[in-house]
Amino acid sequence: MKLAIMHTPAWVRQAVFYQIFPDRFARSDTLPKAHGLEAWDSPPTIHGYKGGDLYGVIEKLDYLSDLGVNALYFNPIFQSGSNHRYHTHDYFKVDPMLGGNKAFSDLLKVCHDRGFKVVLDGVFNHASRGFFQFHDILENREHSPYRDWFHVRKFPLNAYEERDLGYDAWWGLAALPKFNTKNPQVREFLFSVAEYWLEQGIDGWRLDVPNEIDDDAFWQEFRERCRKINPDCYIVGELWHDAKRWLRGDQFDAVMNYGFTRAIFGFSADSLNHEQIAKCGYQVIHQLNAQAFGQAVNHLLHEHRPEVVNVQLNLLGSHDTPRALTVLQGDEAALRMSLSFLLSFPGAACLYYGDELGLEGRHDPECRQAMPWQRSSIWNHDLYEDIKELIKLRKKHKALSIGSFHQLYAQDKLYIYGRIHERERFIGILNASHQAIEGDLQLSEAALTFQGRYEDIRLGHVGIEIVQNSLSAFSLPARTALLCRLSDQHQLS
Repeated sequence: MKLAIMHTPAWVRQAVFYQIFPDRFARSDTLPKAHGLEAWDSPPTIHGYKGGDLYGVIEKLDYLSDLGVNALYFNPIFQSGSNHRYHTHDYFKVDPMLGGNKAFSDLLKVCHDRGFKVVLDGVFNHASRGFFQFHDILENREHSPYRDWFHVRKFPLNAYEERDLGYDAWWGLAALPKFNTKNPQVREFLFSVAEYWLEQGIDGWRLDVPNEIDDDAFWQEFRERCRKINPDCYIVGELWHDAKRWLRGDQFDAVMNYGFTRAIFGFSADSLNHEQIAKCGYQVIHQLNAQAFGQAVNHLLHEHRPEVVNVQLNLLGSHDTPRALTVLQGDEAALRMSLSFLLSFPGAACLYYGDELGLEGRHDPECRQAMPWQRSSIWNHDLYEDIKELIKLRKKHKALSIGSFHQLYAQDKLYIYGRIHERERFIGILNASHQAIEGDLQLSEAALTFQGRYEDIRLGHVGIEIVQNSLSAFSLPARTALLCRLSDQHQLS
């Protein structure tokens, strides 16, 4: 099969995303609040609202700028009957509890003025009971002009019980009727939603369960119409497993790279919370030695075309998974190794809100807790500063974002890799074992291009040296990640 000409947005290669769950990130006093909100610092619940809003995000942009992120991915913001807003009522209206369209317009302008890209969550597989066209079917049954907007099998619809619904719903949930995307009117409606918000200025779409619209032509037209409005818009799908079908150049740019997550957690973790892992899309994460991790990394780098690999959305967790630190059984060393690799690997890096503070939380709803703005005593300040420094380095040194990637060593629990861009040379070292490693190592032949003396640029360790393909006279503490730069006196001319 001939591959389509591939264009992926260049800005994504150097993006560090921050995922925001709007109801739980920040609440502004400037927006009147509904009654019945849960206390901000109380445990999250499935159905309860905390009252976060978009003006709250605007007020926290200084925090995000200080952290160093330069792109924001928002969980759904459209009018909805749920705190997560995947139950869409109106695709053209921002939820009033978030501040409405005016709040989003203000947010988008301020974000762009400050250099942030903004990507929205697109929920196009299903609507909700509150969606006008579906509600018309509930009211008028077989007389509704919208009955073929959904997969209706019989009347009356049983829209408030999880049995014998009379229509197709996502995972059989009565609240989430599936669109009939074979209907030309439905297709045109959904494409017009995507176009409208791009015309308002958003920088891309994250697509919710797009594989459940099992129609290549739908996504091909979606891409074509989005790109006509913004040739550099980012289209990233939520696909947990094999995504080759959607990443040939004619549908999505990238996917949420949970394969990356499984690999780095499998290598860095001392132990894993398999009970929590089984409750989400991870299903299983296998623990890996360096050889198996190296094979997994090689697969990630070569499974798709370079244009795709360079813009994959690499992440350590999301609203659909337990918190990273919970998956890793509270092992901060494993988290730091994972973060170091995340922020020095090809593709975009994405942080889930609060992970930079060391938040823990089991599967939904606990992973969707309110950001603890008034409880700084629970912040892990050292972790925050380390992530901030890693982001700063990634943004400063293009080798860490757009450079070529080279595996240099993979044995037992020690993995060494290199990044090159023009005159810059970096090596990353992950020691996932419980023993310090000292002495000399024979590296792969690729190390010949990395000769010279390197200095750790974060932790102040004594420099290490690569001569021919040998790493000599180094000392690496147990369960540590190093990121080392070729020292100035050894920089290539």
